[in-house]
Amino acid sequence: MENALNRSATACLLLLTTVLSVTGQSGAKNGEWRTYGADLGNTHYSPVDQINAGNFSKLQVAWRFKTDSLGPRPETNLESTPLMANGVLYSTAGTRRAVVALDAATGEQLWLHSENEGTRGANAPRALSGRGLAYWSNGQDERILYVTPGYRLVALNAKTGVPVAGFGKNGIVDLKLDDDQDIDLETGEVGLHATPVVAGDTVIVGAAHRASGAPKVTNNVKGYVRGFDVKTGKRLWIFHTIPRIGEFGYDTWLKEGSAENTGNTGVWGQISVDEELGLAYLPVELPTGDIYGGHRPGNGLFGETLVALDLKTGQRKWHYQLVHHGIWDFDIPCAPMLIDITFNGRTVKAVAQPTKQGILYTFDRVTGEPIWPIVERPVPQGNVPGEWYSPTQPIPTKPPAYGTAGIPSVDDLIDFTPELKAEALKAISKYQIGPIFTPIVVSKPEGPYGTILTTGVTNWPGGSYDPETHILYVHAATGMVSNGLVPGDPSKTEFPWVSGNAAPAGAGGGLRVQGLPLVKPPWGSIVAIDMNKGDILWKIANAETPDNVRNHPALKGLNIPRTGRSANTIGILVTKTLMIAGEPGTFTTPDGRQGAMLRAYDKASGKEVGAAYMPAGQTGTPMTYMLNGKQYIVVAIAGANYSGELLAFRLP
Repeated sequence: MENALNRSATACLLLLTTVLSVTGQSGAKNGEWRTYGADLGNTHYSPVDQINAGNFSKLQVAWRFKTDSLGPRPETNLESTPLMANGVLYSTAGTRRAVVALDAATGEQLWLHSENEGTRGANAPRALSGRGLAYWSNGQDERILYVTPGYRLVALNAKTGVPVAGFGKNGIVDLKLDDDQDIDLETGEVGLHATPVVAGDTVIVGAAHRASGAPKVTNNVKGYVRGFDVKTGKRLWIFHTIPRIGEFGYDTWLKEGSAENTGNTGVWGQISVDEELGLAYLPVELPTGDIYGGHRPGNGLFGETLVALDLKTGQRKWHYQLVHHGIWDFDIPCAPMLIDITFNGRTVKAVAQPTKQGILYTFDRVTGEPIWPIVERPVPQGNVPGEWYSPTQPIPTKPPAYGTAGIPSVDDLIDFTPELKAEALKAISKYQIGPIFTPIVVSKPEGPYGTILTTGVTNWPGGSYDPETHILYVHAATGMVSNGLVPGDPSKTEFPWVSGNAAPAGAGGGLRVQGLPLVKPPWGSIVAIDMNKGDILWKIANAETPDNVRNHPALKGLNIPRTGRSANTIGILVTKTLMIAGEPGTFTTPDGRQGAMLRAYDKASGKEVGAAYMPAGQTGTPMTYMLNGKQYIVVAIAGANYSGELLAFRLP
């Protein structure tokens, strides 16, 4: 119902599509990289071309920056994508989420800023270094803005690292205040890993909660989104991701009081902005209760909804809900990608949203109308007592799903040998399997123990887009997890059902077969999609086969193609000449070293055309820039046995 209202409310905007000029998202400009996704449309594209297929394998380490001392202990999951402006590289780093400014040519540290937030920082639901920061300049003043683990927005002088005195209170806006709700300053469960987004003179800040947590109460902190003045820190607007009485969408919460008594519904992924249209695009997560929502019957706007807001006022312009009444933890995890495509002979401003479902939802970003029809299809109904199930879910007719959420059939199980296939069948015999939107079941000792789902086909790195060829690149993983529901302990939680496994001791087993993944490879892929046609062009494995697979005794003598890896946090960089992505995790390279490769691919075919060695796997999204006639590629790497490091490559 609400999508129909959305369409009628925005029909008057249809004419704008043909009269607005189309400038597109052209990627990073002037050889720099001034915002997280290269541009505000999060294309992760740069038109630089010095590094190409012919010389990529000649790349050498230009400099490296270790982050061990930037906090009380070393960090092993550095996810930052640095920025580069005016010859300076900026990044968050370390377990305290310090901000560093480095000479972009040499890696020399120019300044450091760090906040010790004490108990507030220790309680942060989103700790460590986060995914980066934002840069703003009016041609004279330059500022760096970031959100601390304790959920405070800090503005720094980009030249000195000193907090800007005229911003908020001594350079800081406390994000737990002025949020239209009461939040405990030390223990309130709200934070942010993503970067703030700066467009014009507006800073937009989302909200995140404890990752994969089991909240004790349904009325968790609400994940409202706010816009602030970049010069003063004054709040300009707030968008209630859970509507209040009288606001649009309130009637989609069918139980009286459920909107008031439900939390989360934050925006923990990156936000995108079309400055020409004056619109910000919000990828909203689901409400409190990742896998149970009986207390909040109804579709529940704006849970798992792509929302377009007026940049200056925060007013909703259009929305489209991607999952009705989410109970699969299918948060919209990453930036909506603003892309200009050729459709039916005309250029269309579009927005493409990758998802944990492995489905790409594509809309006219002016009106919110789907580019290709999205059909409400019937989905299986569950039988968990007290739960409410949506009878249908919106499924695009194009592009086809680029990844698989769940195990549609036993044909998807690992089958290198008949013995492994038999073991896989035995492993799943006490579990429920099925296609996307298969409901999670009550876990029972006699079975089923749970429903097998993916851990998310695409996660926070999202995709990348080539504005010249109109090809979108996105990562797809096939990691498996079992989710079952067991009765909640009233002394510990308000939820009648919580995640759990009722299998008898030793009976549940793991979702692996002799240490191998349950399903067929590739376990991680990079997929190329022609966005003019909505067709998948090619799909390749995202990484070399792990050592434990290559050396597995059950596979001896078999020719195992490159399998890729199931990690779903690999970001992709696209340049004028290449598509570039590093590997998650490590393997033994042909020369005997333990490490990973930063790989370059032909954009049209997916054929690998070069590689450069890294001592650990990629944990952030690569970025690139030109400086003094040299192209650099910088990527964050880390691992269980390798602390966080920024690694910069260039040609000899």
